[in-house]
Parts: sequence; structure tokens; C-alpha cells
Amino acid sequence: MKITGLWWVGVCAGAFACEASEVVELEEVSAVTDDARGLCEDETEACELEALDSAPGHDGSCGNHPTAAEVVALEAEFRERMAVAPPAAEVRAAIPVYVHVISDDSGVGDVTEVRIDQQIAVLNDAFAGTGFSFARAGVTRTRKTAWFNMAQDSAAESEAKSALRVGGAKTLNIYVVNALNLLGWATFPWWYGLDPDDDGIVVDHATLPGGAAAGFNSGKTAVHEVGHWLGLYHTFQNGCSTFNDFVADTPAESTPASGCPATRDTCKASGVDPIHNYMDYTNDSCRDRFTPGQRSRMSGQSRSSAEPRRRCRHPA
Repeated sequence: MKITGLWWVGVCAGAFACEASEVVELEEVSAVTDDARGLCEDETEACELEALDSAPGHDGSCGNHPTAAEVVALEAEFRERMAVAPPAAEVRAAIPVYVHVISDDSGVGDVTEVRIDQQIAVLNDAFAGTGFSFARAGVTRTRKTAWFNMAQDSAAESEAKSALRVGGAKTLNIYVVNALNLLGWATFPWWYGLDPDDDGIVVDHATLPGGAAAGFNSGKTAVHEVGHWLGLYHTFQNGCSTFNDFVADTPAESTPASGCPATRDTCKASGVDPIHNYMDYTNDSCRDRFTPGQRSRMSGQSRSSAEPRRRCRHPA
């Protein structure tokens, strides 16, 4: 699902509650990125939405690339919500996980029960210490070539999710498919109120443990996508701007990293690139951590407040 025009915060902001009809103009969003507020690394650097909005080069790994305008509007709403009602401490039960295995009409793409259990184990290992854990709640198996060859934002994705999705905002639905041109993609928690049926993550079947995606076949793609599902951006979001991914302890990086480079420092002012972070694009063998700041952000982006709300009508 692609969300556009999110500087219309008064119409449908953040969690998409329809609370007002006031239009927040682009210049108001631009004010959020004013250099005087300390968002640029260099006082002489242009700090405009146009500069931030230059999309980083993608290697096809993940489909989650919100624009700078979208991110600024969403983050402004998030900060407002946190200031008014910070999330209370809570003891979290394991997140129930429904895995929807979609293969083609002849069964190509079907994955074994063992690989599904291994994927859940990888999630629990990666999120250990974050306050989040995952428990297998059910598995569905569907043979349908049109759904198996699923592209992001396609009719096939919408049809499959509408037919298969289980549970509410706190239930993780994983769709295992032949993800065309990508390894996976996810919804963000603040999208749930607009379209609950769309909620969840999609991963290519070859990325599950033991799959055929060379360099990406140990289940870390699902970890990366669940990071988005819990509210994290890529570590290279917005490039070298000092607010890049809105997590203070992840150094900014200008573009996604690939492989597992021994040294990489694309944004000199912020420290070496976080190539070992789950939210970068490096190989599975390279990624092994979330930062304390990311853990805090995931907790703050609680899905407890993401129950369905009245759908908003976007301006034409």
C-alpha cells in the first residue's frame, strides 16, 4: 500500500484518524526540516524536502521507501501523540503469528513446516531483549499462481490479504510468496487504521531458512520486514540528514549497504555506517542487531492504539 500526500495531516495523519479537515501546506511541513532546528549536519547544507526526497539507490531487497514528505508528516503526528499520551509500561504477550504459504497451482513455492518453525525461531532470536516475541498461531496453504507471483501494491496482494488475513492490529500475518522484484515488504503500524486488511509482511519463499536466495536465505528478511511492521525505517532513510531514521543511535548512511563491507562511512559526521543493523540491506550473515534506540522506538510505536478507525478519504 502506498500512502501519498501525507502533509495533509489534518485530513488523515499518522494513524489516519479523521479528526479535522485543516490542510497543512507543504511549506508547514518544510518548516519541520528547517536547518535552525538542527536537522542538517552542516549549517551550509541545503535542508529542503526536495534534497531529502532524492531516493537512495535500491537493490530490490525491500519495498518500504516512504518519501521525506510522508516521513516528516508522520513523525510530527507521532511526536504529538507521544507528548499527549506516552505509552504505559506493559508486559507483552507473544505476538501471534499466522503464516500464509502461497504456492503456484502445481505447488511450487510451498515451504515445509520445519522451515516455518525455523523462521519463527529466527524472529525470536533477533527480537530477544526488545520486549517482543512471536508464537506460531496458525498456517494456511493456498495454491494459486496469480497470488504466488505477487507484486507490491498489486491486485493479487489485495485479494490474497483480504481472503487470508487473521486477527487484529496485534496479530502478525506473514505472506510467503514469489515476491516479484523484491525480497519482501511490510506495512507500518500507522497504516493499520486506514486498511486493516492490508496489514502484515510479505516475504519471498526463498528467504526463509534453507531457501535459495543466496546471501538472504536465513530468515533475516522477515526480521527486517517485522522491524518495519513495528515502526522502524531503513537505516538509510533520508540519507545523511541528522534525523535520518529518527533513531539517535543509528549512524546515518547515504545509501543502502550491500554484502558486508569491512569499513563503510558514507555520512562522515555521524560515524561508520550501521552495516550490522537488521534495517540495512547487507547480507543475512552481516546483520545481527537492533540498537537500544530502535528497541525504544518499536515500543513507542505500540500497536495497542492501532485498532481500526473510520477510513479517511484522501484528497484528489
